Amino acid sequence: MSNRPDSLGLDRVVAFAIEHPWALTRPMLSVVANVLARRLTAQEHHALDFTPRGPATSPRATGVAVIPIHGVIAPRMNMMSDVSGGTTFEGVTADLREAVANTAVGTIILDIDSPGGSCAGATLFAEQIRRAKTVKPVIAVAQFAMCSAAYWVGSQANEVVAAPGSQVGSIGVFSIHEDLSKYLEELGVKVTFLSAGKYKVDGNETEPLSATARARIQKEVDSTYLTMTRDIALGRGVSDTVVRASYGEGAVLSAEDALAAGMVDRIASLDDTLARALTAAPTLGLTATATPQELRAATGQERSWSTGIERAFLEWAL
Repeated sequence: MSNRPDSLGLDRVVAFAIEHPWALTRPMLSVVANVLARRLTAQEHHALDFTPRGPATSPRATGVAVIPIHGVIAPRMNMMSDVSGGTTFEGVTADLREAVANTAVGTIILDIDSPGGSCAGATLFAEQIRRAKTVKPVIAVAQFAMCSAAYWVGSQANEVVAAPGSQVGSIGVFSIHEDLSKYLEELGVKVTFLSAGKYKVDGNETEPLSATARARIQKEVDSTYLTMTRDIALGRGVSDTVVRASYGEGAVLSAEDALAAGMVDRIASLDDTLARALTAAPTLGLTATATPQELRAATGQERSWSTGIERAFLEWAL
């Protein structure tokens, strides 16, 4: 199978990134913008070498399953190198269901080191964690980043832990518009769209962002942010207002500041958390209201997007 990116694949990368909101840290936002600019202007076309990700779940004979959630998180990222560290929502959902269904597993630990990722799939995985924690204790550990979409899902656990030196937060949503009109003008290229439907090509990258496209994109970003903060509030047992006003307002917090804000429950390393889980029976006061069979139900997340986006992200950023 050829691993050389083609123009159709790059078009899909661009379409995915522009059409779907993202919940990422601000530094990663710059990476996304650079990736798009370079791809759109054809400045880079590297051969890529990707190998399938192996099973992520690490079941322990001792009764603890550790599920890694590392790197950028997004749907449909099925051909990713282990070196990249990226994670798929489908992969971790399967790992979580397996851990819940495994009678030898008493506690599930989410080992999170991620700047965030795509909003597409985040709320569905958050729901899976909420269901799982009614069956078995779920502990989310930030070692060493649990930001944006990663905090979105990690906040749903029974307990949220931050390792010393970790970064937590960056609760917010963004979308991207790349205005290439000046670049195309310098190349002597004039793009003409023949379309039907008043807003079909509104907001395209060959012209400045129109007021109507800006309003539409902002509405989608606001709606996604509302879903994100509602999920986090549900997971943490606080109000939406507390999340929006007291959880950093989009900033990345230290482990100590996150603890003071109520975003995490304690500061401890992954090893310390694992040791605690191994030496103590579950004592989180849970009442099982969902079954492993219910957790195995399909999420219904079926969209036809390309795996090109992770190739662009991980080639450039990771």
